Amino acid sequence: MTQEKATKKKQTFSYNAPTALSVMLVCDFTHWQENPVPLKKQKSGVWKTSVSLAPGTYHYRFLVDGQWCDDPECSLRVPNPYGEHNSVREVT
Repeated sequence: MTQEKATKKKQTFSYNAPTALSVMLVCDFTHWQENPVPLKKQKSGVWKTSVSLAPGTYHYRFLVDGQWCDDPECSLRVPNPYGEHNSVREVT
């Protein structure tokens, strides 16, 4: 196991959208829309995915059926260049 893999931590992202057809995680570590991470719909209507991230600060949003959405579970947000906000995930 490399040192880099040893320091990465599994992070779960979820979004409650029972009627959505698709939910994608778009973030700085996926180069935003270049490599979005698809979430999988659970029976409860909550969409989930897990990614391994090295310690750091990451900005992200959800793309729900093509619409940009904030993470309602995340209280830490920063303004983005489009007049909206990015959610912030701190990995320690």
